[in-house]
Amino acid sequence: MLHSKSSSPEDMATDSKTKSLLCLNAALEKKALDPVLLEMRGLSSVTDYFLLCTGKSDRQVQAIARSIEETLEKKGIRILGQEGRAQGKWILMDYNDVVVHIFLEPTRKFYDLEGIWMDAPRIEFIPGADIG
Repeated sequence: MLHSKSSSPEDMATDSKTKSLLCLNAALEKKALDPVLLEMRGLSSVTDYFLLCTGKSDRQVQAIARSIEETLEKKGIRILGQEGRAQGKWILMDYNDVVVHIFLEPTRKFYDLEGIWMDAPRIEFIPGADIG
């Protein structure tokens, strides 16, 4: 499912946006709070999208991460790296062109990634929309 570097920019943009929406829907299935999807293309050489969301407890943060990982695995998309899963305070999931940040509320406020990346366009979404 992952595209090689030889794919056209349009294909990569579509794929990364679709991947980000898959992550978003999987997070919402586990009742993630305050989801924000930021388009990072042109602002970061690291990734195309950041998904930020919050869980009410470390267990919910971990459940959101599991949901995202299982959803993408079903599409043949493997995670490149993950940090913070054991503690459940801030889990970072690296899918190359999509990076997911799942926080407990105090941790999200403290690091304020939305503030740091305030110039990043926010992607509007409809929860539950069919994206494939």
